[in-house]
Amino acid sequence: MNKVYKFFLGSIFVIVVLLALKFMLIGSGQISDSKTLYLYNWGDYIAPKLISKFEKETGYKVVMETYDSNEAMITKIKQKSTNFDICIPSEYAVEMMRDQGLLEKIDHKKIEGLANIDERFLNLAYDPGNEYSIPYLWGTFGIVYNTKKYSQEDFSSWKNLWDKKFEGEILSFDGARETLGIGLLADGLSLNTTDPQTLIKVRDELIGFMGNVKAILADEIRMYMALEESNVGITFSGDASNAIDANSDLAYTIPKEGSNIWFDNMVIPKTSKNQQAAYAFINFMLRPENAAENADYIWYATPNKKALDSIDPEAREDKTLYPDDEIINKLEVFKALDKESTILYNDLFLDLKISPHAE
Repeated sequence: MNKVYKFFLGSIFVIVVLLALKFMLIGSGQISDSKTLYLYNWGDYIAPKLISKFEKETGYKVVMETYDSNEAMITKIKQKSTNFDICIPSEYAVEMMRDQGLLEKIDHKKIEGLANIDERFLNLAYDPGNEYSIPYLWGTFGIVYNTKKYSQEDFSSWKNLWDKKFEGEILSFDGARETLGIGLLADGLSLNTTDPQTLIKVRDELIGFMGNVKAILADEIRMYMALEESNVGITFSGDASNAIDANSDLAYTIPKEGSNIWFDNMVIPKTSKNQQAAYAFINFMLRPENAAENADYIWYATPNKKALDSIDPEAREDKTLYPDDEIINKLEVFKALDKESTILYNDLFLDLKISPHAE
């Protein structure tokens, strides 16, 4: 075999190995090619048709991975094992990720359509000036109930949930902040309370509430409420609206003390290797027609005020999804907790879950 031919074969072998290595790394997310967007999102949290539309319009291929909690998402971003270009954290998680140096600052000169977002949902405490995040969807936390058995007056206050008439009736959301929040709201306190003695007192008070809890669940609440397996569910507005859509005997309310208003947001993690694709995605989702299609698919509220003219009229008139300003003014955003407070919340919630009254 002559030297030229040997050199040619050797070069071909090296090229094949390098290409194979490249595609292996791309597949594992350790590097990104210039035509791929790596999206890290909640499960079933974007209209599939929008993914196809984005790919067709931009030429980028979307590779999406899902998570089921902000904490799981943050842990994976910290590991830097996958170069995600976009992820969708909740408001307190944006604050945490910013403080931990996990996010790129948003270059507002590259953003098209930020003016489409309702001014009420910009420049909030978790991200002043929207330096790191762009609102994606929003909602509230409240009570869905069966109108054949109860009226809105039965839920005029969070304190009412301690009434023995609700014994074995309540499906409560599986979350430390949300559960302790019920007790804090009932006492007229902030959802962001961190004083240990106050939280311990609230935990003790919630034992009475837990006596009325049939089960502690997550997304399943909407299904069980729709099937009338229970008459009271404490959950998020989008899930409540889905349950109501399936069962017209259900209604949703927020007690007079107020509740939590949450925001999920588009951010660019430091792991991003394709910021051009990330900005293309943000701008695509800021377009009113796309925001409307996404909101109609997920059935949560869009912060895009220009999209409201295009969303399903039934959704636009749904006070579960889009409450009046009088209600919104009573709502509070969760702030990120320090490590000690996070541990305390989780420990107190665990106490309640394993208490004799908890199922």
